[in-house]
Amino acid sequence: MIEWRLAAALPIAGVVAAAAWRAGSLTASGALAAAVIGGVAVAAGWPWAVLLIVYFASSSALSRLGRGRKEKLTSSMIAKHGARDAWQVTANGFAFGVAALGSLSTYPALPDPGWFALGAGALAASAADTWATEIGILYGGTPRSVLHWRPVPPGTSGAVSLVGSVGAVLGAVAIGALVLAVGGSKVVAGAAVIGGIAGALVDSLLGATVQSRLWCDRCDVPTEREVHTCGRVTQPIRGMTWIDNDLVNFMAGIAGGLLSVFLGR
Repeated sequence: MIEWRLAAALPIAGVVAAAAWRAGSLTASGALAAAVIGGVAVAAGWPWAVLLIVYFASSSALSRLGRGRKEKLTSSMIAKHGARDAWQVTANGFAFGVAALGSLSTYPALPDPGWFALGAGALAASAADTWATEIGILYGGTPRSVLHWRPVPPGTSGAVSLVGSVGAVLGAVAIGALVLAVGGSKVVAGAAVIGGIAGALVDSLLGATVQSRLWCDRCDVPTEREVHTCGRVTQPIRGMTWIDNDLVNFMAGIAGGLLSVFLGR
């Protein structure tokens, strides 16, 4: 039965993902990953599909807002710009997809509170991080490191600003409100908001501590790019070389989802 639902849902999700690819929001690999996660969401029921579609649409809109200025501010720091690839889609949507898949056992009833809390919390964490990044870079001025509170370049992982923090709260609240709109309980909605904000905080802490940070000795600046904009291959200076921003996002989403499950019981 589950296989039939997935088989019917995948073409629908594939059409949406293809449209996002044509619009420049996803790379080809990103569209493939989005089709898989979206197919699971559609199979799980319309509440899951609505959550994912609104999250993706709002995140894409924010990414496009002032894109030229944001890329100018962060081009020497951030490793990935523009359309999201498969790693980025998976990092932000894996926990949600697992939750949606788990909830298939309860279909077509209202979303199981445990699975729905996991999915909503993970998505809220991703939304909080995305909104904080996109709004903070554009309007937040010079951010500060969460570790030593010194100013750091825009786009630095583990950096925060007041405007960006407000964006994180708004992103988590938006998902919480959406949970209510699709029939979720107030308890799950509140848990998702708290899990989302906590997940964004975990993202900042991991970004400032264990995420790989590189150095360009030609430009004498820190970066997250393996090859800097000047063309020089960069060298690791701290963090773990195998932990990049995608993996940090992945871990933050799981943290937000698990906290949401704990609070939503």
